Amino acid sequence: MHAFMIIRPLLCLLLGISLGSTQAADSKPAAKSASTAPKWKKLNPQTPAGFTLKTLMVEKHPEHDVELYVYVPEGEGTWPCILDIHGGGWKARQVEADKPMMERLAQRGFVTALVSYRLSTEAKYPAAIYDCKAALRCLRAHAKELKIDPDRIGCMGGSAGGHLSGLTGMTSGLPEFEGDGPFKDQSSAVKACIVMAATQDLVAANTGKKNEGALLFFGANCDEKPDLYKSASPITHVRPGVPPTIFIEGEKDTLKIGRAEMMEKLKALGIETAVHTLKDAPHPYWMSDPWCAETVEIAAAFFKKHLGEPVLR
Repeated sequence: MHAFMIIRPLLCLLLGISLGSTQAADSKPAAKSASTAPKWKKLNPQTPAGFTLKTLMVEKHPEHDVELYVYVPEGEGTWPCILDIHGGGWKARQVEADKPMMERLAQRGFVTALVSYRLSTEAKYPAAIYDCKAALRCLRAHAKELKIDPDRIGCMGGSAGGHLSGLTGMTSGLPEFEGDGPFKDQSSAVKACIVMAATQDLVAANTGKKNEGALLFFGANCDEKPDLYKSASPITHVRPGVPPTIFIEGEKDTLKIGRAEMMEKLKALGIETAVHTLKDAPHPYWMSDPWCAETVEIAAAFFKKHLGEPVLR
């Protein structure tokens, strides 16, 4: 009998059977809490009323045509503009998944655009950052047609797009990141930047590691080409004059290496920065509510502060 009393709890534990004790009943609140957390629900794009979705060719390449998808308001006037750089580990095209977020931001008083840059399976780095810079120059070249104020453009992106957004912001004004793309008479600078759920120090994140995504993106690991990884790290280029930059992260996401250190560098230079952590949010939170709605609230307030309101006629 004594042996059975010892074995029975072990059997119940292995078989997942409740012992029927008060302690077992009291162990359920954690599961209840998890069940009340927001559930992931994919959002689908739908061009909002009062806007036209236009497609612009940025540059043709044998491997991929870089395009811009722009939500243009139907009213008369000029609007500040936000460029979105999608995620997907640099190897998956996730423009459609980011559209709902940019549609909502358009309704807050912006022209919003998304760029389909070349992926790591199509062209190695620095192709992606060159495409982002070319997209910004293209927006300015077509500013009148798109109702954009060319002096009021910002950028944002999540995950791999957050890396590229941070790099785009931190390298504003550095000619070595422009590439040989079109619209060279235009600037690729941004006045404000948002980084969502993205590593900002690729050296610290990849030294001594074999990251398949990074290997595909760069064509070499960090130990083989540390200078390339350093140059591609947004934190490397923090300097006076870079735009105000905030970070949005999910509570359930993994730590993004270099974010805290980059914020310290920005603060030391007197450049506005902050981090917003969304409760219960997984990666990539901006593709599902309630986190997409929360992201839009934060982004709209930040971009209105630094890019301003539309000028209507």
